[in-house]
Amino acid sequence: MAEPFHPPRIAGAPISWGVCEVPGWGHVLDARTVLAEMAALGITATELGPPGYLPADPGELRALLTEFGMRAIGGFLAVPLHCRPEHALATVRRTATLFAATGAEILVLAAATGLAGYDSRPPLSAAEWRTLIETAAAARDIAAEHGLRAVLHPHVGTQIETQAEVERFLADSDLDLCLDTGHLLIGGTDPLQLARRHPDRIGHVHLKDVRSELAGEIRGGKLEYSQAVRQGLYVPLGEGDVDIAALVRGMHETGYRGWYVIEQDTALAPAGPADQPRRDTEHSLRSLAGISTAARCELSARRR
Repeated sequence: MAEPFHPPRIAGAPISWGVCEVPGWGHVLDARTVLAEMAALGITATELGPPGYLPADPGELRALLTEFGMRAIGGFLAVPLHCRPEHALATVRRTATLFAATGAEILVLAAATGLAGYDSRPPLSAAEWRTLIETAAAARDIAAEHGLRAVLHPHVGTQIETQAEVERFLADSDLDLCLDTGHLLIGGTDPLQLARRHPDRIGHVHLKDVRSELAGEIRGGKLEYSQAVRQGLYVPLGEGDVDIAALVRGMHETGYRGWYVIEQDTALAPAGPADQPRRDTEHSLRSLAGISTAARCELSARRR
């Protein structure tokens, strides 16, 4: 008998409101505005955004999240893993300490290049790749000491972006992945096929929808990532070229019961529509609700 469909565990992220770690990315809304808009949409869990966006004092951070009825589930940390491992691991330790103090459970690592932004990346030597793998393992152990699970996030403009790099990492490391539907597709990986090939290696999910035409221009070197974001690379769930419904159903069938973080990477212009992030996230929430309803009906029909 087919197992009943479990509604996805949904969380938000400040990047959907344009809050990014990249200098000069765009207009940054204040934290209280972002958390208030999340709460108004019924979101009760969130990733914490880039370092320094929310209070670094654990007590202040817990109080702020509690004020808006929000639970911290973890957050994104982009650090160079292929060089100066002692520096990277010190950053991981500080971040893990803060995350653990908020009751979070996930540390989402990205293998940063060390350059500003995500528009270019140098190739790695064999020795640098080995250092990356070793540093990622050490970061996993630090996270575990703090009661957190570390996952590796393949990400445009980092050292793990392409399908070949994703598969190489899976072969060389035992860290699970953050399956980011947008960044994987842009890098040339079908996220649904990846989940089917490696169901036991998906530890976290970022849900994005993407315009494949712009994604192709990034892969082909015709457009920088930051330019593509400003041209509308990311769209609300259901409006792009990622089959979000198939992905959610497929993840359920493989036994995934973790978080689905709605992320629409956004770069806000100061004079742009102030309510655009809220409206886009609301659209994505409605889309996910429809996917859940359809999946429950489909499984119910199978059991008859």
